[in-house]
Amino acid sequence: MEKKLKLIVPENFREFGERVNHHINLLRDTNYNYIADMDLPRFKNGEAKGVLNESVRDKDVYILTDIGNYDVTYMSQRGIHHMMPDEHYQDIKRIISAIAGHAFKLTIVMPLLYQSRQDKRSSSGYSRESLDCAMALQELERYNINELITFDAHNPMVANAIPNRMMFSNGYATSDILLSILQHEDIKIDNLLIVAPDGGAREKAKFLADILGGIRFGNFDKRRDYTKIEDGKNPITYHEYIGPENLNGVDVIVVDDMIASGGSIIDSARKLKERGARHIYLMTTFSLFTKGVDEFNEAYNEGVFDKLYSTNLTYVPNEYKELPWFFSVDCSEKVANIINNLNYGESIREFLNGKEKIAQKIKTLGK
Repeated sequence: MEKKLKLIVPENFREFGERVNHHINLLRDTNYNYIADMDLPRFKNGEAKGVLNESVRDKDVYILTDIGNYDVTYMSQRGIHHMMPDEHYQDIKRIISAIAGHAFKLTIVMPLLYQSRQDKRSSSGYSRESLDCAMALQELERYNINELITFDAHNPMVANAIPNRMMFSNGYATSDILLSILQHEDIKIDNLLIVAPDGGAREKAKFLADILGGIRFGNFDKRRDYTKIEDGKNPITYHEYIGPENLNGVDVIVVDDMIASGGSIIDSARKLKERGARHIYLMTTFSLFTKGVDEFNEAYNEGVFDKLYSTNLTYVPNEYKELPWFFSVDCSEKVANIINNLNYGESIREFLNGKEKIAQKIKTLGK
């Protein structure tokens, strides 16, 4: 049963939310602002509150949030302060509190899952680690959230932390990014290799290879030194390619769910280039660029890779988007379709996966 739809979009996802609003209007042939009027005023000591300036009573409410947007700022005692994921997550709870249980249904659309890399305790004997992602999901479940929509969760099995009331839907932008690459690049599928930069992305690489008709794929074996911590993580000591040996003239797509500093994916591209790969395209759902883009600029100028395809599901500075090697894949229409279908009580499976859709599209491209 359809209920009146409302979107709540804080500043951290405003541009994306407006795109979603536009696509929903196109889907419904309407001219209506589905975005609710709200504020998150903040005091100079960092405290804040959520304020709804209109009623959402008995409405189907969707909170769209990008916890990775470090461009949102406020004035603190020491000057301009850039908000971090913990603060964005607190704002979600403020919005939920302002709604005060009056919504008919409440869904959170959080493409970059909060603390998704801290989803489990390591198997290396370090048992005294926090379980941030699981704790956050359980907290949201206690707030009676009906469903959480995310994309490319670092470990989808973290959903096991909330087996009872809150639905956990993990979508993939992989097919959308792949389609953009095939539409914009001169690639022949029978001359293409899919590569994962580490074991964690191996299943994703295999998934893409299967979509493309069972083409070849490879991966890198990455080892870390767990006796050291550098920049908050264990340094890589070993990175070896495992896959087809002869890459002369072969086009390669290196796929991962997330780029942090980018060192691993660039190192993979260098090793593939040394083996004779012709064109190398990097694809990832989230580009965090935690160390900036200098290393990417250098690698691009050296001819190590041709282009990086990523999404707008989390914040990327405009100056990065304008670089010749960066291509932003817009996923707002996908999210609009998910919200529209949920509001009408219909399945969202085809938009979470997209496997069948891209298989049909590839046929029309004649690749």
